[in-house]
Amino acid sequence: MLIRRPPDVPSSAVTPEPLYLRRREFVTAAGTALGALAVPGAARALVAAGQGREDRLTPFEDVTTYNNYYEFGTGKDDPARTAAAFVPRPWTVAVAGECARPARYELDDLLRGIAAEERVYRLRCVEAWSMVIPWNGVPLRAVIDRLQPNTHARFVELTTLHDPARMPGQRRDVLPWPYVEGLRLDEARHPLTIVATGLYGRTLPNQNGAPLRLVVPWKYGFKSVKAIVRIRFTRERPATTWNAVLPHEYGFYANVNPAVDHPRWSQARERRIGEFLRRPTLPFNGYGDQVASLYAGMDLRREY
Repeated sequence: MLIRRPPDVPSSAVTPEPLYLRRREFVTAAGTALGALAVPGAARALVAAGQGREDRLTPFEDVTTYNNYYEFGTGKDDPARTAAAFVPRPWTVAVAGECARPARYELDDLLRGIAAEERVYRLRCVEAWSMVIPWNGVPLRAVIDRLQPNTHARFVELTTLHDPARMPGQRRDVLPWPYVEGLRLDEARHPLTIVATGLYGRTLPNQNGAPLRLVVPWKYGFKSVKAIVRIRFTRERPATTWNAVLPHEYGFYANVNPAVDHPRWSQARERRIGEFLRRPTLPFNGYGDQVASLYAGMDLRREY
């Protein structure tokens, strides 16, 4: 589900968190009941494919203390502790490659004039756990349009900050740093794809990728690169971190697919954080009506 809201009036400023949680659960339930009459166009994202279960928001405490963010440690609770001293401002984003406006942009200048939105999305980790998160951010498509990729651009590559002094996890060779992810340009321009600057109506916490992270709700969470400092438009498919390190385990596309298991575990079911029982994993994380056409003709068992 998507709610447009003035960018200078965050939900948390007018609604206590417990009431915010109840309000969003009510809106989700109402949207499920009313379907297309209540939720227009691409904004049906969260409502789609509920399989009879209500998608309750994952509590803020869980969203901000259970994270994969190896730049701040490999434990789920490491980022919340070790990212506390990280200062995400000032922040610049370098733009390069096949576009008309390559430059180094101050973050506020890069996003200036693009209306902030709230998007409530499922997040499915490749490790078979999931959450439901109310993000605040802007459509990546609007940022891309501002940068004017040329006719040679087919992919967009996004890169995380590399600064071991500020990101202690980068002092270990857990991964080749910096972290790099990428999308086909049509995926990046899809209406569901956003760059998030906040969650739960608050500024994006450090441990969740402040000040700017990608959110692609139909893909496994490792695609959602955090602390973005570089956007590069390319002709060829970029070499992304997990796909380069373990290509037999982590595909470039990383679309949520319950029919394609990870080599070390099943992807057919998932554990929603805060719930005891596992639930079936939905193809494309429940967003198939919106995104399946992007992959028409592809063998998603081979191009995973």
